[in-house]
Parts: sequence; structure tokens; C-alpha cells
Amino acid sequence: MTSYNRRNVLKASAALVGASTLGFPAIVSAQAANIKIGHLTPLTGFLGALGAYAQLGIRMAEEEINAAGGVMGRKIEIMSEDSVNPATAATKAQRMLDRDGVNFLMGEINSASALTIMQVAARNKRFYLQIGARSDALRGKNCNRYTFHVDIPSHVMVYAVGKALVRDNMMKGKKFFTLTADYIFGHDLGSAAKQFFAENGGTVIGDELVATDVTEFSPYLLKIRQAKPDIVCSNLAGNQVTNLIKQYAEFGLPYPIVGFNLNTADAWAAGEGNLSGTWPTVWYHTLDVPSSKTFVANFIKKYGKPPENHAWIEYVALYIMAQAMRETKSTDTDKFIAYLEKETQFDILKGRKGYFRSWDHQLIQEAYPFTVRKKGMAKDKWDFLELGKAVPGPNEPLEVLSVTKEHNTCVM
Repeated sequence: MTSYNRRNVLKASAALVGASTLGFPAIVSAQAANIKIGHLTPLTGFLGALGAYAQLGIRMAEEEINAAGGVMGRKIEIMSEDSVNPATAATKAQRMLDRDGVNFLMGEINSASALTIMQVAARNKRFYLQIGARSDALRGKNCNRYTFHVDIPSHVMVYAVGKALVRDNMMKGKKFFTLTADYIFGHDLGSAAKQFFAENGGTVIGDELVATDVTEFSPYLLKIRQAKPDIVCSNLAGNQVTNLIKQYAEFGLPYPIVGFNLNTADAWAAGEGNLSGTWPTVWYHTLDVPSSKTFVANFIKKYGKPPENHAWIEYVALYIMAQAMRETKSTDTDKFIAYLEKETQFDILKGRKGYFRSWDHQLIQEAYPFTVRKKGMAKDKWDFLELGKAVPGPNEPLEVLSVTKEHNTCVM
């Protein structure tokens, strides 16, 4: 009987390790490894409530995909962190690539943070699916080859609501007073709004830039009272909108308020009876589409509440990437880019499928205006918003609201 002492065992183990670094066992190990995805989203600050829903959505998709066998026989592993601010977002994105070994990057809601993550992706030549930030500049002058954008941009949001205002005779000859978030997304939104006003006979008689940490709107509401506009327009973001809506209702100003940006979590936080007017959304949980209804039912069963639009968009974004990995049989950045630039269609739980435009990497899709139900008509605290018809209409091209190539400064 042969005996083995501790030294012999260690020598044999070392030999096996060395063999695995050169031969077949290493390949098997790599194939079995999880697909690591670096995910960043704000969990604190004025967008924190939206980021919380974003995490719920992507985690639900991760669990479903892994329960169904994963991708290419491998499980997906979401490594998610609070992006905090632009500088921290960039640092964390780089660390995820260097230390954590993520295959690619996803996420974000804050447009300023998304821009810094885009720069990290371009510098490292790694794929980034930018999910929730809406600034036109990200798809315009700051676009890059390595980034694709899922959410609707500022221009589409403005035109989705603007068309409803034109239809309801609330544009031509009307005087508008606007409140605009003082960062890249707000500036883009304000510029798109002014362009739409000018094209459709509206006049801006006042425009106030509002810092993202402002919670007290009395000084701005007093200026609105003095200006006596026909309509007040919000170009704010995150819980800024919630605070404005609540305080606007308390002031009792007689001027109707509309907005070109409102996430449903912020609308819900404002509460029934405070919100009024017409607003845009990329998706809402009452959408009458079978696949969307299934997602909503599963989300409510899991979390005890309906999904907000950032939960939906993160959910479908991970499924987009799962499809890309399966079809390309890869996690390679260049293969992803080539696959998505073919304008491959994706089921995004809407009436029409979406696709990424090849030259600016924007997901082209339907949007919706919504209004507010009459007080007392809501079935629950999440039901007081009433979704309008999809725009573009069913007989219009999906790109009809989007910035054309001739008017976009994107150069890959």
C-alpha cells in the first residue's frame, strides 16, 4: 500500500493547478463561472426612490433568468451599488471592471453620473447599457460607440406631452412659466421644451433654474403668482417634482400645471388630490398588454406593490442583454455592438417591439402621456394616474418623435 505524506500531496495539488492554468480544466472553469454585470444606480439623494425600484426590477429579472437555466449554461450575477454622484459613479465603474471582473456595465438614472460611466466605458472599450438617464446630450454630442440607451430621451418626453397640449388647445397663444432642474438633464429638457413652444405658438414668460437639493419652492411659487402665466411647466426631476406638486397644491395657484418629466414613484409620493395636468411616461403598470400584465402580477406577488417605470425598464434591460448574450453566444463588447446595431427587435412588454437605432444607439419605442383621475376614482393609492394612448400612433413610424440624424450631433 502506497503512503502519501503532506509534502507529496501539496506537490500533486500544485501540479494539478499548474495544468489547469494551461489546459482543458481552465476552460471548463471559465465556462462555468458566473456572468458578472456591474450595475450602478442612485440609492440616495433626489433620485434614490427611483433607484430602489430599479434594483427591484433588475433583481427580479436576474432571479427569473437564473431559475430558467441562466445564459449559455452560466448564471448571471448582478453586482449592484449606489452610484451616489458623478465622480463616485465613475470610480465605482472603473473598480468593477478592474477589481470585480465584471463582463460589462448597466444602469444609472442620473444623467450626469451616466455621462461619467459612459466615459469609463469608452476609455476601457467595454460595453455599457445606459438604462434610465434621459439627457439628449448623452445620445448627442456625448455619444460613444460603447454605450446604448434604453429610456426615452428628453426630446421624446417633451413631444409626447406637447402633442397632447396641442390637441387640447393648451399651446398656441399661451404664456408658460417653467421651472427647470439645474443639471444636464434639466437643461436638455428645458431646451427641448422651449423649442416645442416656439414651434407651436407658445411663449415662455419666465424660466427659473432650480438646484437639485432644493426642497422649499415658496420663492418660485411667489414669482409664478406675480408673473400670472396661463400654464406652469415643470422641467424638474426626482423628488423635486413631488415637493413642487405638494407645495403647489398648498399655495392654491389657479394656473394649470403640466410637466415634461415625471416618474411614477414621484407621482405616487405626491398623493391623490395634489397632482394635476398632463405628464409623460415611458411605461405604466396599467398598460393593457398581456406580457406587461404578467410582469406586473409577478412583481406584485413578489414585492407587494406595483412596479414603477424604473423597475420595468431595468427588468426589460436585463432581458435584452440575456437575448444579446444568447444570440451572440458571447459576453464580448464588439459582438454586442454589432448585434444591437443590426436593429434587432426586442419584446419590451409594450404593444410594439423596440430596437436600438444603429447610429445613435437609442432604443426606439412607444411613450405615453398620462393625466390624473378625478378624486375618488382611484382603486388604490397607485391608481390615480390615467394612461393615454401610445405615441407615436399605431400607423406612425416609431421614430416620428425622435431627433433625426440631421439634427443630432452624435458622431461615433
